[in-house]
Amino acid sequence: MPLIFGDDKMAVYSVIKLSELEGAKRIDAEYYKPEYLELLSRLRKKGCVPVKDVAFPVRRKFKSKKEEYFDYIEISEVDLTTGEFNTSKIIGGEAPDRAQWVVNKDDILVSTVRPIRNAIVLIKEEKENLVCSSGFSILHPKTIQANYLFLYFKMPFIARLLDRHTTATEYPAINWNDVLNTPIYVGSKEFQMKISLMIDKSFALLKQSRSFYSKTENLLLEELGLKDFKPKYKKTYTANLSDVFTAHRIDAEYFQPAYEEILKCMKRNVKIRELKEIATTKRGFLIDPRFYNETEGTPYIRGKDFSSGNLEKSDLVYISRDFQPKNETRVNTGDLVFALIGTVGTSALVTEEFDNSFISNNVGKISIKNKKEIVPEYLAIILNSIVGKLQFEKEASQTAQPKISDLQVRNFKIPFLPLSTQQKIASLVQQSHEARRKAKELLEVAKKAVEIAIENNEKEALGYISKRPSGEFKE
Repeated sequence: MPLIFGDDKMAVYSVIKLSELEGAKRIDAEYYKPEYLELLSRLRKKGCVPVKDVAFPVRRKFKSKKEEYFDYIEISEVDLTTGEFNTSKIIGGEAPDRAQWVVNKDDILVSTVRPIRNAIVLIKEEKENLVCSSGFSILHPKTIQANYLFLYFKMPFIARLLDRHTTATEYPAINWNDVLNTPIYVGSKEFQMKISLMIDKSFALLKQSRSFYSKTENLLLEELGLKDFKPKYKKTYTANLSDVFTAHRIDAEYFQPAYEEILKCMKRNVKIRELKEIATTKRGFLIDPRFYNETEGTPYIRGKDFSSGNLEKSDLVYISRDFQPKNETRVNTGDLVFALIGTVGTSALVTEEFDNSFISNNVGKISIKNKKEIVPEYLAIILNSIVGKLQFEKEASQTAQPKISDLQVRNFKIPFLPLSTQQKIASLVQQSHEARRKAKELLEVAKKAVEIAIENNEKEALGYISKRPSGEFKE
């Protein structure tokens, strides 16, 4: 007896036999969309096996010790494009409830929280007291390359298959079994090794990118006289009533002396100017979601698209060509974008691939008036350094969800270094961005090779890899 599933809005139907309802555990139409069924059929024909055949789940329960420190990985701190992650140093007595699992080298962490689809992490180095959130499921390879398994879970079609298993609740999620039963194309040892070498190269480039950025920060802080500066937050302090009236603020945090301390320190070494003297700021516009497109159109930048400090395309949406622009805010190459709400203090430089993009109403832009006076990369590093972060921290409204306006950002104090020094800093930033660009390109080529192997054959996929520019991907 067939059941007919459909979506009246899209006029798409799937006919499923009652015996094929996977044990009758799911009868919702979305689960049987034709795109899922066709994809699963192709994977079966390629001899794919469940992930549990090549990797096993790891549940090393974290037991916090009151006085012991550990490094904690949260889903929100994962770069959705590269898999890089930041950790928080936490003492056991303050361990969050979500700090559940101890992770080791070659573990792969897969986000079970949706719609955060691409939070996939590969632990490349052995490190003691490394713990991750309960929002991850953890796999360890047994008969497969760890690099290959990491990349496979970053494939777009795997994200769609896992989305298929999400529960239709206010907080959609998948479970460990959904991850373990994901069909995986294993391929030959030669193919796995080729992909693995590309991932190693990508990670090496990312490490190089971080090294360049670290040199940039060190140079900047040395030039500003802030090399050893550590903000000293005081528990008690006073403020003049006249300053309260001038600032139109009565929250105590705004008058924290640490904010003035860094300004005084910089003034001893360099000239300070207000941002509004050298740049303009403007808030973005909300564009109706009806015009969103996942693959083509004009990029629409939201705060989540630069949460890592770099503009990324992993979860980017586009504005359909059907949309008729009016007064919406756009950005150009060399502008900067910054978060107005939530992750206040996050900013990024607009690169060529995002030129002429729209920005959302929760994002602001900074446009430099004279780039011969201040270099965009230099201003970007200032905003992402302790100089910018402390000013964002000071100006942000202390509410349940921190907010800042573009008008407040106009008053930021910007230290002015000689143009030659700015250019030296900009050169290091550019080298960091170039290494990162190559790393991302390697990941994309590796993904494409896996797609070709599944759609056609490995020989064609290996040929595709070998044709990359300048022998970039050769052993």
